Parts: sequence; structure tokens; C-alpha cells
Amino acid sequence: MKLAYRLRETGVAALRGLVLSVVSLGGSIVLLVACVLSLALIPLGIGAFTTPWAVQGLRHFANWRRLWAAQWCGVRIPPGHRPFPEDLRPGVIGQLERCRLVLRDPATWRELCWLPFDMTVGFLTAVLTVGLAVYPLEGFALGAGLWRAFTDGTRTGYWYGFVPIDGQVAGIEAALLGLALLTAALFLSPRLLLLHFRLTGAVLAPGKGELSERVRVLTETRRDAVDTSAAELRRIERDLHDGAQARLVAVGMDLGTITALMDHDPAKAKQLLLQARQSSAEALTELRDLVRGIHPPVLAERGLGDAVRALALRLPVPSEVHVQLPGRAPEPVESAAYFALSEVLTNAVKHAGAERIWVDLHHEGGALRMSVTDNGGGGAVVGAGSGLSGVERRLGTFDGVLAVSSPAGGPTMVTMEIPCALS
Repeated sequence: MKLAYRLRETGVAALRGLVLSVVSLGGSIVLLVACVLSLALIPLGIGAFTTPWAVQGLRHFANWRRLWAAQWCGVRIPPGHRPFPEDLRPGVIGQLERCRLVLRDPATWRELCWLPFDMTVGFLTAVLTVGLAVYPLEGFALGAGLWRAFTDGTRTGYWYGFVPIDGQVAGIEAALLGLALLTAALFLSPRLLLLHFRLTGAVLAPGKGELSERVRVLTETRRDAVDTSAAELRRIERDLHDGAQARLVAVGMDLGTITALMDHDPAKAKQLLLQARQSSAEALTELRDLVRGIHPPVLAERGLGDAVRALALRLPVPSEVHVQLPGRAPEPVESAAYFALSEVLTNAVKHAGAERIWVDLHHEGGALRMSVTDNGGGGAVVGAGSGLSGVERRLGTFDGVLAVSSPAGGPTMVTMEIPCALS
């Protein structure tokens, strides 16, 4: 069992190393070229418009790496980005201000300096992770007699590691070397993957000089949460005053009129009684919807998993929900996660034109992780005025992160993470 576990762990590490090696080299090169070109074009004025977009792509790329680090190896890499203010003006002036804010953010330069590191050291550690696990397969193939295909029976100078391949005996030696390498891979490949993310964290994580900035960001997110709560209370008060309260007042007036008409106009009294009954039913429906919007009863009684399943059942789009939560998160975290998922699902239905939605919830590495994938048209972005910006602020209250992958034409995948412990 222990050997089977180590083989599985090594195979998973090798697959992840393969993904990382491709992403580290290809993604880092593309983003480095895009960012450097945009910065070089700033004196010409063009870069002021392209730099925020290039940096936004860099942030998404780095955030994906942070999520993988937490999901795959339990390595937490805090982002430390400065959020854009909500009152940025539209048009050219707003774009210039956005460019200025991006360039003044220390996280931008830290992530830009990380790209050359990722395409060299990051690529090397990822390749070693997959290579150490895959290279022994060649040794086994040589030992099985396939050395003839490699040497063609006549060619010399073919080596496997430090073993020159010139016959079956050499093939067996290569197989023994492959066995030794596989034994080493069982212990080293998962550790090389962990090393990759720890080195990434050493470059991406904010330094001590940025702790005060981190405190400032957290203070802003807490203030945003307080402002959002106050706005929500005003909305509830307005909905109660204009909706259920008005209907209940009308019911009371109708009952008074019914009492007066009961003796001399029973038909009219019966009509008003039916009207009062309809109004009371509508008031009850509005109150239920209002309570569900404040804190759904199913969330309090049965937890986040069942609440999200109930939410998916009310969607007009076919949805699949996969939940793997061995316990319950703290109530504030559950509430934030529920409404964040609700906002993302609403966006998928309203704006993406999706025909199917997949939701996944699980807890791993000390964090609640949620992903929503749809097969819609894509093009979702996180920015001022977008629904995802509000989701990002909601998650930021709990030091959570949001990553969005939404190429033109789809599909869209929104991944959210909130650090928490389950009870």
C-alpha cells in the first residue's frame, strides 16, 4: 500500500511538473515580452493603454500559480496587490490613472521580476520533477530488448545516463539504472514540486517592507465590508418599507373595510377578503425572498454544500454541483462563500450565455476552494464596475483570492479561495 501510494504521488507530481514546465516557459515568455513592450511604449502614449491590460494578464498568471501552490503543495503565497479605487473616471483620463496606479504598485514589479526566474529556475525544477519520474521508463525499455530500436543494430555512441548502450547486457544495466532512478523519483519528485513552489513563493511573496502596505489593503477591504453591510441594511429597510410593509398595511385596511361591509354588502366583502388573502400571500413571498437574500435558512441549517445545491436548482441553466467538505466553515466564511458563488452564478446565467454550469467545492490545504465553470462566450474580467470586482472585495475581507480564466469564446472558470478551518 505504501509503495502504491508513493507511485501515485510520484505520478501526480510528474503530471503537475509537466503542466508547470509548459506554463512556466511559454506563459512567462509571452507575458514578459508583452509587459516589456508595453512599458517601452509608454513614452509614445500607447503603453499607457496597453500596460494595465498586460499587467492584468500578469496578475491572473501569478494568481493561478498561487492557487496551484496552495492546492498542490499547501504553500501559501499572499498576493499583496493594491486594489483599484471604485471611482476611477472612464475614458482616457481613467486609463492614464489606472496605468499610474499599476506602475506604483510594488506587486507589479515583483511579479515582473519573477517572470525571468520562472522561465529559468521554475522551468528547471518543473522539468526535473517530470523527468526524474519519466526517464526510468526508457531504461526499462532498453532492458526489455528495445535497445536495438535505439541503436539500429549498427550505431554506436548511444548512452542512457552514464551507460553506453551496445548490447543486451548494457540494456540490463540501463534497466537497473532506471530502477535506481525510479526509486529516487519516489522520494524526490514530490519534493522537487514543493521546492518549485517554495522558490516561487520566495520571489512572489511580499517582503517585510510591504507588510504595512498589506495592512493598508486589509484595512480597505474591512472598510469596504462595513460599507457594503451598511448599504445592504439600507436596501433591506427600503424593501421592507416599499414591499411587505406596504402590502400588510393594505391588508389591514382591507380587513377594516370588510368588517364594515360584512352586514350590508357580503359580496363586496367576499371580494375584498380574497384580495386581502392574495396580498398577504404576496407579502409572505416577499418576506421569504428577503430572508433568503439576508441569510438563506438552508445555509444556516444544512451548511454551504446543500445551500449551493439548492441555489443551483433554482438556476434556469442545467448545473452540476460537486461538494467535498468534511465539516463546516465558520458562519461568516460560509455566508461570504455562498453570496460570492451566487454572484458568480448570476453572472454566468445573465452575461455568459452559458448552456451548462459546473460548481466544485472542497477544502484542501487549510482553505475553502470553490470553482465555477461555464461553457458560455467568455470575456469575463475583474475590474471597476464588474460583478466580479464585488466578489473580489467580498473575498478580500477574509484574505481570500479570486482568479478568472475567461478567453474569448469561452469557457470561463472562476476560482475562489478563502483560508479557513472546518469544524
